[in-house]
Amino acid sequence: MTVHNLNESKDKKLPKPDWIRVKAPASKGYQHTRDLMRRQNLHTVCEEAACPNIGECWEKKHATVMILGSVCTRACAFCNVKTGRPDLLDPHEPENLAKAVGELGLEHVVITSVDRDDLPDGGAEHFARCISRIRETAPGTTIEVLTPDFLKKDGALERVVEARPDVFNHNIETVPRLYRTIRPGARYFHSLHLLKSAKEMDRTLFTKSGLMVGLGEEKDEVLQVMDDLRAAEVDFITIGQYLQPTPRHAPVDRYVTPDEFGYYKKMAQAKGFLMVAASPLTRSSYHAGDDFREMQKRRAGRE
Repeated sequence: MTVHNLNESKDKKLPKPDWIRVKAPASKGYQHTRDLMRRQNLHTVCEEAACPNIGECWEKKHATVMILGSVCTRACAFCNVKTGRPDLLDPHEPENLAKAVGELGLEHVVITSVDRDDLPDGGAEHFARCISRIRETAPGTTIEVLTPDFLKKDGALERVVEARPDVFNHNIETVPRLYRTIRPGARYFHSLHLLKSAKEMDRTLFTKSGLMVGLGEEKDEVLQVMDDLRAAEVDFITIGQYLQPTPRHAPVDRYVTPDEFGYYKKMAQAKGFLMVAASPLTRSSYHAGDDFREMQKRRAGRE
């Protein structure tokens, strides 16, 4: 069992293996997507969370938009998003987001957010407005939401599900033993309940969750998380390598090998997930559009 001391993270820095290295973004497509986000005054988790896949995704005009501002009310030990006094809500954000979706010609859009514990509904109404505006301006675009846990926000989940996204995603992030140090503001079983409740509210909704490995978890703990997510009727699980954003964040305990990711993928498939993505560079919204279309086919094949 590994116990992390975040104060030691400056002294512990493992060299990155070859399989985790990516090229710096430099393409015209990347620049176009970046410029569009600036013009529409939109934030993206791609930038804020220092995603390693930003070059590939933005070149293909794929971006995960982060609504509700750029400052989070929580301080998770893995996350590079700023923490502090949150921004005022931008009333034009739903409209600007819809314009960006139209200009990029997106077939599938992923909308995520910072945690907004300061808001009575945690930002649920803002999520719903963004979904509704995209439905009006780009009715052919499918919508995936990656929401916070809406802890102690009665009615928030109901409002988001009522807006009818195509995919409801909420990341479990890590194994329950590590929550106190890695995700101290969240509660493991609340997140499971959120995912199960979303499915119960709308049986046509695809549900999705992801976790990071390389934080000190044991294999058996990862397998137990899989079982817990299946008990919550989650359709799609993503598993990727944790990367330390700055020396202030939790250190990487180890780099999980591609072979071990292959093992996790096989185990998740055996446990009955409709879709599984597991690799060192897998992230929650990586290839989300292609994966959504594949989920549709697989569900149709099971019916």
